[in-house]
Amino acid sequence: MSEDLIGYDVLTQEAMRGVVKAALARCVGGRGLPGRHHFYVTFRTHAAGVIIPDHLSARYPDEMTIVLEHQFWDLEVFPDRFRVILKFQGQPYPLTVPFLAITRFYDPSVRFGLQFDSLADEPRAASPLPIEEPIDIEPEPPAAAPAAAAATGSGAVVSLDAFRKK
Repeated sequence: MSEDLIGYDVLTQEAMRGVVKAALARCVGGRGLPGRHHFYVTFRTHAAGVIIPDHLSARYPDEMTIVLEHQFWDLEVFPDRFRVILKFQGQPYPLTVPFLAITRFYDPSVRFGLQFDSLADEPRAASPLPIEEPIDIEPEPPAAAPAAAAATGSGAVVSLDAFRKK
């Protein structure tokens, strides 16, 4: 077998993190979670860029899972991280989680989950991140848009059979 000079494993991890980013971005700006969707996000608590209160860092020295369902506030999604306010023991605390710190993402409402490879060479010390504008995903086009695309011939159906090994 040939050596992978493209780095497909890294590209796959980046693409999967993009799925998490896009899913979170669809819930910002007061829109909340659509339908019955909710997310379990597990992350390494001491990964670079993670900002959580000291008492949570002490309680969860390796990994922590947060649930984004009904009670979360001010979700912001940035190109490299997300920020959210959650309550712990009745007190609100902001959490900042870089996408590289996430180890698992799960939406039980549709049984969709992703697990990420550990980045062993990443430093574990927290470092400040640059301030950037949050990402805001455009609302999805109305249901009539795919029909319009089909009418103009801009969509194409490709059979994957041509790419499968026989």
